[in-house]
Amino acid sequence: MLADDSVFLREAIAGALRGEGVDVVAEVGDVRSLHAAAAEHAPDVAVIDIRMPPDFQTEGLRAALDLRRERPGTGVLMLSAHLETRYLFALLDGEPRGVGYLLKDRVAGIDAFVEALRRVHAGGCVVDPEVVATMLAHRPSRTGYLSARELEILGLMAEGLSNQAISERLHLAPRTVEAHIRHVFVRLDLPPASDYHRRVQAVLAYLRRNGPPK
Repeated sequence: MLADDSVFLREAIAGALRGEGVDVVAEVGDVRSLHAAAAEHAPDVAVIDIRMPPDFQTEGLRAALDLRRERPGTGVLMLSAHLETRYLFALLDGEPRGVGYLLKDRVAGIDAFVEALRRVHAGGCVVDPEVVATMLAHRPSRTGYLSARELEILGLMAEGLSNQAISERLHLAPRTVEAHIRHVFVRLDLPPASDYHRRVQAVLAYLRRNGPPK
């Protein structure tokens, strides 16, 4: 299900998704229609713009939170033109499973978007690296129980850097980077999961345990 006040964008996304074999059961432009369509079609995933009529503030976010409470099995993928980090904390109140936050102008193409949808549908967490990197950049000075090096690597993970890219950036051996990342996972008590999912979980777990950015 697609919820966006822009008819052009909504229809463009719907057409592209159908071309990739995705069944788009509803296209809506306001919150009331969103709830009605969710009740009628019970979609696997709802793609929702954060700012929707009438005030174009947080209507889409509030609708997404309501949808998560009413239909816990429904994945929610927020698609926004705005980088608003406080929205991410509200959306991830609880286990960050089956949720996502992507920036419209940073989606690399339909293949990347479909892959994000599939991850959310499978219970994954998909967050644009720029969003999380911004959250880390506005952290308070305290570092909690992660070392300075672990926190530095956590920030690079948030930017989406691979282990090899992190080792090159910090001039560390790949095995050293891998060891630091394993320590981060252990310190944050993260359960086994795919490498990508654990990386996102690590960044979000640290941020959420230390409170929202100031």
